[in-house]
Amino acid sequence: MDQGEAETRLLDAAEELFYGRGIQAVGVDQIRAASGVSLKRLYQVFPSKADLVLAYLRRRDARWLAALTGYADARPEGDARILAVFDWLHGWFGEPDFRGCGFINAFAEIGATDPAAAEVVRAHKAALRDYLAGLLRQAGRPQSLVDPLFLLAEGAMTTAAVTGSPEAALQARGAAAALLATA
Repeated sequence: MDQGEAETRLLDAAEELFYGRGIQAVGVDQIRAASGVSLKRLYQVFPSKADLVLAYLRRRDARWLAALTGYADARPEGDARILAVFDWLHGWFGEPDFRGCGFINAFAEIGATDPAAAEVVRAHKAALRDYLAGLLRQAGRPQSLVDPLFLLAEGAMTTAAVTGSPEAALQARGAAAALLATA
C-alpha cells in the first residue's frame, strides 16, 4: 500500500471514529484496526495522533464547506441562496449519523489543550462566516446581517445535536428570512 492510499484509509477511519465516538475516546490502535493500515505505516504517515487529528479536521473542513457551498451556490443568487444554507443544514441534520458539528465537538474536547486544533476550528468557523458575508454581498444585503445569520447557523447546529431533531434548521431559516425581510 502506498502512502496516498494509507493516508486516505487512515483519514476515512479517523473521520468515522472521531466524529462518531469523539477524539479522546478513540485510540490510534482503533484507527489502525479500522483502516487496515499497519501501525508502522500509520506512524510514517502521521507521526502522532495530534497530526492525525489535524489532518482529519482539515479534510472535514474542506469536504463540509464544499458540500454546503455546492448546494447553496446551485440556487438562484439573492435571498434564496442565503436561505439555502439553512436548507442544507436541515438535510445534514437529518442524516442518520449526524452527531452535531464536528468542529464544535472537537473544540469542546481538545480546544483548551491543543492550540493547533483550536486554530483549525476557528479557521473553519471563520470560513463559514466569510461565506455568509459573500452571499450577503452578492445579494446586495447589509453586512450587518453576517453575525446574526452566522449565529443562527451555529445555534441550529448545536440545537440539532442536543435535541436530535433537524427542525432547528427550519426554525433558524425562518428567523433568517425574517431578518432579511426587515433589512
